[in-house]
This record gives sequence, C-alpha cells and structure tokens, in this order.
Amino acid sequence: MNKYPIFQIDAFAEKPFSGNPAAVVILDEWPDNKVMQNIAFENNLSETAFLIIEKDNVLVRYFTPTVEVDLCGHATLASAFVLFAFYHFEGEIVFSTPKRGDLYVTQKDGIVNLNFPADDIRKEPMPASVVLALKAKPIDIYRGITDLLLVFENESNIREMEPDFGLLEQLPFPGVIVTAPGDNADFVSRFFAPAQGIPEDPVTGSAHTTLIPYWSNRFGKTKMVAKQLSKRGGTLYCQMAGKRVNIGGRAIHYLSGEIHF
Repeated sequence: MNKYPIFQIDAFAEKPFSGNPAAVVILDEWPDNKVMQNIAFENNLSETAFLIIEKDNVLVRYFTPTVEVDLCGHATLASAFVLFAFYHFEGEIVFSTPKRGDLYVTQKDGIVNLNFPADDIRKEPMPASVVLALKAKPIDIYRGITDLLLVFENESNIREMEPDFGLLEQLPFPGVIVTAPGDNADFVSRFFAPAQGIPEDPVTGSAHTTLIPYWSNRFGKTKMVAKQLSKRGGTLYCQMAGKRVNIGGRAIHYLSGEIHF
C-alpha cells in the first residue's frame, strides 16, 4: 500500500468557500494513468494535479474526473501555493507539462502569479448549434487552440445565462467560454466544459490565456482585473506580456491528508 500527500486548495479565492477547489497530489513516480484517473474521479473536483518534484523543475499532469487535460490554471496555482507553503519553495517555480511546455509561477504579497503562453485566437463562423445550446446569441465568436470564445454585450448576459448542458456536451469543443465587459471589473466570464465532465467550472485560469489577448486588444491596455461569475466566484489579476499572459490570484488552504492506494 502506497501513501501520498494530498492537499485541497481553493484557487483564485478571496475568502473561504470561494474560488475553484483543486486537489494536489505529490508523487515520486507516475503511476498507471488509470490510477490517476481513478484518484481524480474519487476526488470529484474539477481538477486534480499530480506533481513529481525534480531538482530544477516540477513535472505536472492534470486530470478532471473523466479525462486528462493539457493545461489547467487553477490547479497550477493551487500546486504552486502548496509548494510555497509546505515545501519551502522560493523564487520562481517551473512546471513542465507534457503538451503545453513550461509554466512559470511566482508569488508576491499573497498573490500567486502564473505566466502562461497566450492563446492564438481567430474569428470563427457562428454555428447555430452553439446559439441553441447557450440559449443566447453572442455578438462575436472566436476559436482558440482548444476552446470556443463567445463575446456578449454586457455582464447581465453572462450572469443570467442558463445553457442546455446536454447540447453543450455534443459540441466539438472541449470548452466554451462566454464573456462580456464587467460592471465592477474590466471583463467577466463563465466557462462550460460538460464534455470533460465539468458542466461549469468555478474559476478557469486556462480560459484566461484566451480571454486576456482578446480583451487586451479590445481595450488597448495590458493590465486588467477579471471576475468569473460562477456560484463560487473568483478574481483574476491579468496582464498581457508579449506572447505570454500573467494570471494572478489568491489561494486558501482547505485541507491536507494522505491517500492510500
């Protein structure tokens, strides 16, 4: 029987029971993929990050309850918080992902800052199936590396949206981002990914690799504050930095323990 440390962290959280909870599991070697998938399913959180700590960097893989994904912002923030708080890391942490390259994370004044590659977005035709699934028609639509970005007129459009998750699950996109200018933030968003086992993600760092380039170009500025309008809610401090983006947020330690398998 093997025992491994596990932490649950609320990422992009300004107060307890907000933000996006992620599990972080510290390993010494990769188990079988099925084992990691079972652990993620058992945790029943939108993401579980598995880490192997090496000398110069940290290997990371991300699993939803149903699939492995290439990139996850809030689970990276949660992982960095664990390493800073419990494993005495200082300065910059380099996370190496199998498919999205290296991710760079620092911490200052209680804010964990993610430095990720910016998404490459392009205009997309308006599929009728998307309008039907969202029960709302956006004013613009873009496609990133994986996800669809739908732009609406105002915050109330995003807050009041009640999509058909069954229809969303049938779309040929892993995730659907909806966004608009914010009332008390530069922009707001929500993120739906039922095809990945996540009907609505509470706060989605990776979606902001798509959102930040769009809004930075539209607003003509590099620094912005964003809000994700899920039930739990979250705040993200955003910056366009050339071909990369900085995504900052606070984190709260919820629980620690061991898993046995």
